[in-house]
Amino acid sequence: MSRSLATAFAECAAARPSAPALVWEDRAVSYGELHAMACRARAQVEAAAPDPCRPVGLRVRKSPEEVALVLGTLMAGRRFLLPSHELPDTPLKELYQQAGCAVVLGLTDGPLVDRAVDPAAVPGGCEEHPPPVPVDDDAVGFMLTTSGSTGLPKIVPLTSGAVTRFARWASQTFAITAGTTVLNYAPLNFDLCLLDVWTTLAYGGTVVLADPDRSAVPGYLRDLVADHRVSVIQGVPLLFQLLVEATAAGQPLEAPERIIFAGDSMPARVLAGLSTVFPQARWYNNYGCTETNNSFLHEVDRTRPVSAPLPIGRPLPGVSWLITGEDGRALAGPGQGELLVNTPFQSSGYANVPSGEKFGTHPDGVPGLVYYRSGDIATRHDDGSLSVLGRTDFLVKVRGFQVSTQSVESILLEHPAVVEAAVVALPDPSAGHRLHARIRLAETGSVGVLALRQYCAERTVRAAVPGVIETVDVPLPRTSTGKVDRNRIRDSLLA
Repeated sequence: MSRSLATAFAECAAARPSAPALVWEDRAVSYGELHAMACRARAQVEAAAPDPCRPVGLRVRKSPEEVALVLGTLMAGRRFLLPSHELPDTPLKELYQQAGCAVVLGLTDGPLVDRAVDPAAVPGGCEEHPPPVPVDDDAVGFMLTTSGSTGLPKIVPLTSGAVTRFARWASQTFAITAGTTVLNYAPLNFDLCLLDVWTTLAYGGTVVLADPDRSAVPGYLRDLVADHRVSVIQGVPLLFQLLVEATAAGQPLEAPERIIFAGDSMPARVLAGLSTVFPQARWYNNYGCTETNNSFLHEVDRTRPVSAPLPIGRPLPGVSWLITGEDGRALAGPGQGELLVNTPFQSSGYANVPSGEKFGTHPDGVPGLVYYRSGDIATRHDDGSLSVLGRTDFLVKVRGFQVSTQSVESILLEHPAVVEAAVVALPDPSAGHRLHARIRLAETGSVGVLALRQYCAERTVRAAVPGVIETVDVPLPRTSTGKVDRNRIRDSLLA
């Protein structure tokens, strides 16, 4: 039985109770304070859900109290569903039911919340701070959800052993230890928090929580990093784009030692601006997904020119992978196809839908491992390196040509006048699909639509040139995890 995340956190609190665990707005919360809140939350979780075999549902956003609720649930040895707080009530209710949740807990009474938890309340006996309930490595703790881009989100259960192994790797790889300050930009339900929140708290670091209500304010984010001397930053491209914008006319950020790109491909424009923003930092491109957690890592060579897209790098220790060709068999050499991975951190399958289409054995019948079909189209080059071209979800046929809408977005984002771009495929009775691009320019009117079409035509096949390029003056809609919400754009065009 490995030392669980909850046990590791409790040991940090006992060893360094006055050390800062969280920073929220202008408030610092020590390990001792956070541990006490987690113990109070634990007592209330156990009272509200006395059956340890039934999972609980959590409805949380982001605050020290809500971090304490998650920790308290872990300390109680309960498995719990942690979906996005931005989901509407109807799909949320269905997810809680599918997970078999005995009760839904939150900090306040409200829709779907059966019981409010108050980590400031002190039930009798709580001050004894009992140790976390021991859990087996194969016992499920976190139950996260996918983005739900193709319907109701899938529930992804993660075992205690998987989370513990990941936290150990992340701590060692990114030097997260006592005194390390890590920025948390993602919402608490996002799998990136396994690194920037839960690993940090398990190894004695300080988590600087970014307020979701100000997650798109460049100056606010820059001040968080500068004022708290953040040393590790992990985030989606939007975060780094905002930090580049905020630092364009100011001093560079000297304190960060490691920056980690995750969630989506980094645009060339953002990469070009990062050199002056983070002069001292090491850069990493982190590849993974909710189902497998991290699987590949690439450290960018800052001594050489950096270009997009970044390679995904080498497999992490213990990771197995393969690429399937058109015949469905594993490629033995260079080629292109879907990337399949097996990691020490991955889920065994979904909790609410059949897993057979995504989790399976080696396509050539090699026994021993269960592989996850990533849905990403990858290229294995002659030198053995890997790069990801885009998702199978974004491959469409236009006049008989297979086109990746993500690749078209990348081309548009390479234009110096384009700040944001989304390309969606709309049904077309004759062409199969037609491409519609919605873009935001750095300066309104700085480039015309005809010039952008010509720019694309010089870099890709004719079928991949968007039939419509629409310019807007407002930021493109984003999901709760900071990615461009292509579904919302597509729905608005079909309405």
